[in-house]
Amino acid sequence: MRADRLVSLVLLLRQRGRLTADAIAAELEVSTRTVLRDIEALSAAGVPVYAERGRHGGFALLPGFRTELTGLTRDEALALLTAGPFGLGPALASGLRKVVDALPEPHRADANDAAQRFLLEPGTDLLSRRAATDDVHPAVLDTVRRAVLAGKRLRIDYAAAGQDPKRRTVDPIGLVTVRGKAYLLATRSGADRTYRLSRIKAAEALDEPAERPDRVDLDRIWRERAARFLADDRLHVLVRVDPARREELLDGAVAVLTEIPDPDGRLRLEVAFQDARHAEWALWGLGPDAEALAPASLREALRDRAAALAARYA
Repeated sequence: MRADRLVSLVLLLRQRGRLTADAIAAELEVSTRTVLRDIEALSAAGVPVYAERGRHGGFALLPGFRTELTGLTRDEALALLTAGPFGLGPALASGLRKVVDALPEPHRADANDAAQRFLLEPGTDLLSRRAATDDVHPAVLDTVRRAVLAGKRLRIDYAAAGQDPKRRTVDPIGLVTVRGKAYLLATRSGADRTYRLSRIKAAEALDEPAERPDRVDLDRIWRERAARFLADDRLHVLVRVDPARREELLDGAVAVLTEIPDPDGRLRLEVAFQDARHAEWALWGLGPDAEALAPASLREALRDRAAALAARYA
């Protein structure tokens, strides 16, 4: 996302000083033309970036640029701090605190509140994170993000797996992305709820303020909810799968518990499914590229289904 790059570009120039357009492009994994457009955008926003020509030239920030980013409006500051679909990685958070400190005083409280509402999975950062694999409708994403930022209640049409959409009114807490999938953490009538963004078919921000704490620790909340989820009564399946079909397996599962490579190049995973029927359906679709190792009842069900199909076409 462009706002991601603008923040990264400013931090890069602060940390390293003068850099050529080619060096910046390599760091940000974009084209040199994109870097030049981003430099123009920063200049237009009031960031004092300048170019030096010659053999040792490049782009740099004016000396002493450590105070307020006075060219940023409140909305621009919030956009930078919540750049990208689902928020900011932990590795970038410390760097962005410097940006927050450099904001004009009236914007800092809003910026600090916004930054705590968006979380990428631990171990990722702005430049190395994987793209989200979920197909989230842009209008839904925009509405949900605005409601999270503004602290407004949300009315959503949510379709749980295998079900028709149902209307719900929720109090949004924050947005989290894990393994490329985005989730809205919320409460509903005071009870914890977690909604996958790709299953939200429509969203409307209400005028009512959301009932939620002023300060949140999304990382802690996510870990607690994930632990409770995995402790639920789910069917745990041990499966060997061709790496080329791994993503299809994960798309059908509700959680991945462990994953290790086998000596023959296949992957051995322990995954959770809703129930035996769900597991049988998901693994049958992968054909010979996946093998259920446990439980025995699932192996028997798949064997019986294959035998019946073979008999039909004998």
